[in-house]
Parts: sequence; structure tokens; C-alpha cells
Amino acid sequence: MTTETALPPGVPTKKERTFFGQPFALVHIFGVEMWERFSFYGMQGILLLYMFYTVAEGGLGIPKPVAVGIVGAYGGSVYLATILGAWLADRLLGSERTLFYAAIVVMAGHIALSLIPGVPGLAAGLILIALGSGGVKANATSVVGTLYGEKDIRRDAGFSIFYLGINLGAFLGPLLTGLLQTSFGFHVGFGVAAVGMAIGLIQYSFGRRSLPPEAKTVPNPLPRKHRLIMVGVAVGVMVLIVAAVLIGVLNADNLADAVAIVTLAASIAYFVIILSSKRITSVERKRVFSFIPMFITSVAFWSLYQQQFTVVTLYANDRLNLNLFGWQMPVAWVQSINPIFIIILSGVFAAIWTKWGAKQPATPYKFAAAAVVMGLAFLLFIPFSGTGAHGTPLLALVGILFVFTIAELLLSPVGLSLSTKLAPKVFHTQMVALFFLSIALGTALSGILAGFYNENDEVPYFGISGLVAIGVGAALVAVTPWVRRMMSGVR
Repeated sequence: MTTETALPPGVPTKKERTFFGQPFALVHIFGVEMWERFSFYGMQGILLLYMFYTVAEGGLGIPKPVAVGIVGAYGGSVYLATILGAWLADRLLGSERTLFYAAIVVMAGHIALSLIPGVPGLAAGLILIALGSGGVKANATSVVGTLYGEKDIRRDAGFSIFYLGINLGAFLGPLLTGLLQTSFGFHVGFGVAAVGMAIGLIQYSFGRRSLPPEAKTVPNPLPRKHRLIMVGVAVGVMVLIVAAVLIGVLNADNLADAVAIVTLAASIAYFVIILSSKRITSVERKRVFSFIPMFITSVAFWSLYQQQFTVVTLYANDRLNLNLFGWQMPVAWVQSINPIFIIILSGVFAAIWTKWGAKQPATPYKFAAAAVVMGLAFLLFIPFSGTGAHGTPLLALVGILFVFTIAELLLSPVGLSLSTKLAPKVFHTQMVALFFLSIALGTALSGILAGFYNENDEVPYFGISGLVAIGVGAALVAVTPWVRRMMSGVR
């Protein structure tokens, strides 16, 4: 299909082949990300269950408070690994090659979970998936950003369509892995996740050549004389981690705390490095400063949203009535509810942003609204407290997750787009990594917070969490006039 590209006044139009009105190359990134999310969320849909189910049930028998902490730490590590993925792209390989190689590492992780039994398989699988997914996340987003000119008003709509691909995979993954897990066991469920990633790699290998040159260039190449130093740093970090595990400083009980501390330190360091660089302009520096309040709001948002994989999973297992006309729905299928709404509503949001064009709310207001709506979603759990084991209707959680979805669409695709718009030229991919660091910190905090959840005393947990999120959103609204001035023309 061809269409005449919608560009701002004064910019010539041109005929081009499109994918739902977007640059056609988007279809290739859409595809690999869809299958990567299929494998990622398919695995994550049964991960917590695998850890705390008893050995007789096919699980590992890990206590629930420890298991939710591990899930939070793992989720945070995925987004923390975007630093490495972004650095490899900006300094050594370029975004496109980093994306391809990282997807191979993800597939290896799913294979390890499927074939290696017990805790060794869990550890090897989660480490590989975290490292690989970090590379995929930062660079898929960055490659999408290269498809658009600076003033192309299709950008936010394009990221919403890209987000649709993510959630198609996120919808299908838990359905299939959950069904296979209940029928054949956890390792078969992990195996189908590996197959999904393999399909994504095959599809992407055929389309990667058509991506624009900007996706394949290395914007800030590392001098050869510095490469040996970086190898030494990498080895040193691995030695420190292994030593911390062996002497007991780092263990399953404090893993989420450790990831949160490291992520916070990395975030501060990243802001300092970018802001102090002599290679960015004064306008670029102001734009990075403007991102700080939205970074904090994003952390608060994700610390609640990512509890879908901790508290909501526990809630579904213990409190939710999953009986559908005499058939017991797999617990993992709850993870497919949110992606259904994303699939339905992402096109609606894309159409709204496109129709409103320059009249749409500025990004800080979208971020603030996301935090407020997410807080309201947590408050909606309160009326169902005290209903007892398996006493909460499935429809109630469906409604709450619908509110989750509204909040997500106000922040996540918009945040991905914003990070590419505010990024200094020489820190393009690494600015995307900064957005993912906010998700990393929020995800690690979600695991820490989940440790305080008590199914017998839910009102304080949901009430305090919801009110804090609403307060964060209100604070961002208050500082938005300053933020918009610092954004220097970026909406």
C-alpha cells in the first residue's frame, strides 16, 4: 500500500509504502518484538507459579515472599540490562545488530529454563533472558525512532502501533504457556516460549536489511585502545557478583533490594554523564533536565503496574474465582487480560493522538494522568477485600485491569516516544535506556512492595499504594509549566 506522508507545513510530501500509515520498515520491528514478547510474557505468566508451587505440583517450593522478590529483581534486571544493550549499540555494534544478537540470547535463556531442571535452570534461564531482553528492549525502541524525522507527527501513533505488536505477543504467550503448563508441566510451557523466540528471529532475519542506515550506524564508536579496558571492567563486575553470592552478601532474600540500589545508582550516574557531556548542546541539556520529573513519575507508575506479575498473580491464585462454567481457568491466563485491552485500545489511542495532532495534551500531563489512574486502579481492589479464598469474581479483576490499561497507554508508548524526542544526538539509544531504567527501578520496587502484601489485610496495602501514586501525579501537574519550558519545543 502507498500513501502520501502526513508532514508538518513546509515539509514536502512524498509517496511511500506504508504499514497502517507508518513507514513500512516498522513491520519488521513489530514482528520480532511481538514474538520476543510472546516468549517473555509467556514465560513470566508461569514463572512465579513455578517458583512457589510445591515440588509435587511441579514447582520449586520457594516461599512466596522470596519468590515475589526474585520476580521483582528479575524484572528490574531486564530493564537494567538495557544499559548494556544501549551501550553496545551506541559504542560497538549499532542498534540493529545488537537487537539481533540479543534476541538469540533470549532464546538461549528459554531453552535453559525448559531443559535444565531445578534452581540451576531457573538461574541460568533468568540471567540469559534478562541480558537478552535488555538488548532487545532498548534497541527495538531506538530502531523504531530512526524511522521518523524530527517533525513527523506520525511518531506517537507509530509507537502505539509498535506497542500493539508487543501486546499481541503478551496476549498469546500466557494463553499457550499456561495451557501447556496445566496439561504437561512447567518445562513444556517454557519450551514453547523458546519456539516463539525462534520464530521471531527467523522473521526478523529476512527483513533487517531494509531498515534505514541510521539503525545500523554506531553513533559514538569506542576507540580500539579502550576496548580492552571495557573487557576488564566487565570481567571485574562478574567477579564481584560471583563473590557476593559465594560469601552470602547477595542472596534470594535481598535480590530485589540489590537490584533497586544498583538501578538507582545507575540512573543517577546516567543523568550525570549525559548532563555533564561537552558533546551535547544547551538545548539538549535542558531537555534532559526536563525528563527528571517524568522519570520519577514513571518509577512510581511502574512500581504499581508491574505488580501484575507479583501481587496480581498471588491474588489470582488465592483470591480469584477462576471457575468458568465448571472449568478451572489456568492462573497464567490472567496475564492475558491486560494485553487484550491494549490490543483493543492502542489503535484508539493512536487515532486520538493523530486526530488531535498539535492540540493533544503535552507529554507531562499524560504522565501525570497515568500515575493518577494507576492509583485509582489500586483503590478499586478495596471493595473486594474480605471476600475470602476464591471469592473475588473474575469480572472484578477484568475491570481493574482495564483501568491498568488506560494508565499504561497514557505513559508507556508515550514514554518510549518521548525518550527518542528528548535524546541528545550522541546519546540516542542511551536516552531510551534511561526511560527503561525508570521501569527497572519501578519493577524492582514492585517486588519489594509485594513482600508487604497480606491477603488477610489488603486495605492498607492497596489504599496507601493508590494514594501515593495519585499524589505523585498531582505533583507532576504542579511542575509541568517548568517542565514544558525546559523541553524547548518538544511536546
